[in-house]
Amino acid sequence: MAEDTDNPCDTDGAAHNFDLVLERVFDAPPEKIFRAWTEPELIKQWLAPKPWTITDAVCDPRPGGLTQFTMRSPDGQEFPNTGVFLEVIPNRRIVSTDGLTADWRPAGDPFMVSRIDMEPLPDGRTKYTAKAQHWTEAAMKQHEQMGFHEGWGQCADQLAELLKTL
Repeated sequence: MAEDTDNPCDTDGAAHNFDLVLERVFDAPPEKIFRAWTEPELIKQWLAPKPWTITDAVCDPRPGGLTQFTMRSPDGQEFPNTGVFLEVIPNRRIVSTDGLTADWRPAGDPFMVSRIDMEPLPDGRTKYTAKAQHWTEAAMKQHEQMGFHEGWGQCADQLAELLKTL
């Protein structure tokens, strides 16, 4: 049988490293960070780089649960973000993707898997690692050009400020 190299369904079965990573140390325990990622009213306060806003948020933090929010640009454009949680370990890890729906069906054109790790430090602070893991190098580069480091960095700064109030 001849090899069909044009088949978009062909995979090599290997994990590829098309990751963008942001690391911070927050002066807060993992429990507060977990709350900020899983409580809709808290999500609205920090998850969009200002002057962007989050207009709504839905969060069912369990494997198969829905994660959904809409980002609004300063000029009023809305960008819905919908996905499903793959793994939730309270106060330690949150993994979600836009590649599946909450009923485990393939969703449109998948962009990434988001992985948030919260590692408690002995001094009460938390090492925070946010990864955007992409299916392709092109998607990773697109996300980088969209301002991943600046945008996710600004959101991490906003998260740090919110954590002081919790």
